[in-house]
Amino acid sequence: MKWWIKFGCFLTGYNYRILASCSEVSQKRLKRYAAAMVIICIIWSFIGFVFADRYLKCGVLGSLIGGIILCLIIIQIERQIILSSYVSGGMATFRTIIAFTMALIGSIIVDQKIFEEDIELGKIETLNNKVNKILPDRQREQKNQIDQLDRSILNKERERSRLSADIALHPTIKSYSSQSNSTPVVTTNRDSINGTKQNVKIVKTNSVSVSSIPNPNIALLKPLDEQLAELREVKLIKEASLIKLRSEVENDIKGKTGFLDELNVMAKLLWSSPVALLIWFLWLLFLTCIELFILFSKRSEEKTSEENDYDLTIKHHMMLQKRKLQLMANHLIEGS
Repeated sequence: MKWWIKFGCFLTGYNYRILASCSEVSQKRLKRYAAAMVIICIIWSFIGFVFADRYLKCGVLGSLIGGIILCLIIIQIERQIILSSYVSGGMATFRTIIAFTMALIGSIIVDQKIFEEDIELGKIETLNNKVNKILPDRQREQKNQIDQLDRSILNKERERSRLSADIALHPTIKSYSSQSNSTPVVTTNRDSINGTKQNVKIVKTNSVSVSSIPNPNIALLKPLDEQLAELREVKLIKEASLIKLRSEVENDIKGKTGFLDELNVMAKLLWSSPVALLIWFLWLLFLTCIELFILFSKRSEEKTSEENDYDLTIKHHMMLQKRKLQLMANHLIEGS
């Protein structure tokens, strides 16, 4: 059983070399403390694992680390009592407050695990209330977007109808082009003195040509059809999303497990069910007693003046060290 004593010394902070030379009474007290510490560590490791896994979303490894960290914290708290030579009234009161607080937190987390199925049923009602509160605004927003798409599609269809009617009436249109030409004109003038004289005059003439070309609105139909197809596709997506909107809102709310939400559901469950309230109270009482077990054990030893050889050995070592320091101080004074 040496391994158990060594493990107990690790939990409680006892010095194994000193305890190994002590009587069975001291070792029995260590075993009692170690057993209480093991129970407390197991319970709080489980509570830390559940809390880290359920609410902090740490995964298996992270939850194990969370449980170990909480276990180490509990060990350090209990050592404050175990390693104290004397537990004052203030320390006992402070430890009682800590014990009750931790027991309250622990009982809440444990009961959330015990009543997990009942809490899930209660969360369905809460979920429906939240969905009914959120859904109308989401639906109104989606319908407004669909109405805007309808108006855009209607305007595009009217524009297309206008273009199609114009194309049907005028598949081609006349194109007019004008061209200016310069033509030289020679004129002859007769003069009695100078004889015959020729003059060249440039005459400008304008010619107009008429040709038929396709209606330019034909080129506007293809991009307009593409815009209409895109708008109709977006509308179909919005309408499908509107149909699935309730289930999407439910999934969004379900995916976020809130600690306060579950507390509210559990509070309603406890107030509505005397049996659930009794179970929660029993867990609170059990965890409080476990937390205070070491404290009351230490206080009972002080009241009965039960002092074993481990404590006496510690005090003896302290007295020897004090005596040694005193002799060294006197020697220094005499030497000076």
